[in-house]
Amino acid sequence: MKKTWIISLIAMVLINGCASIGPSTIERDRFEYSSAIAESWKEMMLLNIIKIRYGDTPVFLEVGSVVNQYILERELQAVAGLRSGDLLGDGLELGGTGKYSDRPTITYSPLIGEKFYKSLLTPIPPHALFLLIQSGWNADFLLRVCLTAINDLYNSSENRLSTHEADEGFEELLEILTTLQRTGGLGSRLVEREGEKTIIFFRQNLNDEVKDSSLRITELLGLDSNANEYRLVYGSAASDDREIAMLTRSMFDIIAELSQFVHIPEQHVRENRASPGVIDKASSYEEVRSRVFVKSDQNKPEDSFLAVKYRDYWFYIEDTDFRSKRMFSFLLFLLSLAEGGGEGLAPVLTLPTG
Repeated sequence: MKKTWIISLIAMVLINGCASIGPSTIERDRFEYSSAIAESWKEMMLLNIIKIRYGDTPVFLEVGSVVNQYILERELQAVAGLRSGDLLGDGLELGGTGKYSDRPTITYSPLIGEKFYKSLLTPIPPHALFLLIQSGWNADFLLRVCLTAINDLYNSSENRLSTHEADEGFEELLEILTTLQRTGGLGSRLVEREGEKTIIFFRQNLNDEVKDSSLRITELLGLDSNANEYRLVYGSAASDDREIAMLTRSMFDIIAELSQFVHIPEQHVRENRASPGVIDKASSYEEVRSRVFVKSDQNKPEDSFLAVKYRDYWFYIEDTDFRSKRMFSFLLFLLSLAEGGGEGLAPVLTLPTG
């Protein structure tokens, strides 16, 4: 009787000890799945950048949901024997088996139709760029990547259909905006005006340097220097001297620009399989840091931040190339921003004036 009680007690301990495995998997699953999804997004983005150079079709797949199911199976065996007169005494045998299976269900949804248009073809809202500047992103870096033109001042472009250098005034404008950003010459607040949300940039108690910089911005953009507020709209040219028109790029525009800096194997270029690109063309440090330099090799790289295989070649970003890594990570951030949209905002821009 005592043996039976002991067996029952042990069985209960064993069964209860493995009754639940759910809570212990949360930390591991969240980390592993989030890491895997992030890596797959990076690889997909890099592959699509390369495909554009080859005239191939970029394809984007979103991870819709991840549902993980664990199935726990247990079996416990116990055999007890009472052997009278046996030198070995009574016998007790315990045995148990247990296993669990991991059955994740992952759903994917391709970016097509309206989602493709919204995420990749819709220009980034101008007000979103200024909000990013206010949050600390470098103005030169941000506008160089995301802007085509502002009040008829054009950014450089390496797009094969419209390759051109940046206007001289555009470069000067980026330099002044960056200086104002560093000195605190730009500020912002949200207000309600005539039922529409507006965004205003302002700066009070200006020193002479900031005043001169602000005046130069109005000259470059053809603005009324006596005005206190300027409407911020989407477009390449302003309709009057109190409007700032920004022709922003879409995500697809940005990806197409960055694709020009992929190092394509020379044989593929000679055979007209891919466009030549502009690997070593850069007029300033600012231009260099707004690019992603992708190298190629037939052998898999040993020390890479990211690598994908395409057409029997490995294309990769070196782990020691911090500028390219930073720009590539920012690209993924922009994709999230583009998906978020920005309807309903009609910003007004206030530049610091005397």
